[in-house]
Amino acid sequence: MITLADAKRILAAAERKAEEIGQPMNIAVVDTGGNLVAHIRMDRAWIGSVDIAINKAWTARAFDISTRELAELSQSGDQFFGIHASNGGRVMIFAGGIPLKRGDEVLGAIGVSGGMGKQDQAVAEAGAEAF
Repeated sequence: MITLADAKRILAAAERKAEEIGQPMNIAVVDTGGNLVAHIRMDRAWIGSVDIAINKAWTARAFDISTRELAELSQSGDQFFGIHASNGGRVMIFAGGIPLKRGDEVLGAIGVSGGMGKQDQAVAEAGAEAF
C-alpha cells in the first residue's frame, strides 16, 4: 500500500527534481485503487495541470503502464487507439505518469504535469525512484 509517509517522500523527491530543472509542477500520488493520496501544486504551476497530474497518476495505475508508453501504443492504427476517450476522458496519453512498484506488484502511481513531456517524465521518474 502507499501510505501518506510514502507519498510525502515521493512528492519531496519529485519536487526537488522540478526545482532542479526550474519548472513548477503539479505532482500527484495515488494508491492501488487509483485514489488520490497526496498532491502538491508548486508555486506558479499551472492550475490547469492539477487535474492532468492526478489523471496521469490514475491512468498509470488503472492500466499499470506509464502514460508515456501508453501514448506510444495509442497512436492511429495501434492497439490502444482511442483509449484517451474512455473512462469519461480521464485517460492521459502523454508522458508524466508512472506506476509505483515493489517488485512486480503495482501499489500506486505518480502523475506529474506542468512542463514539457520530457520534464514531466523526469520529475515523475525522480518521484518513482524515491518509492
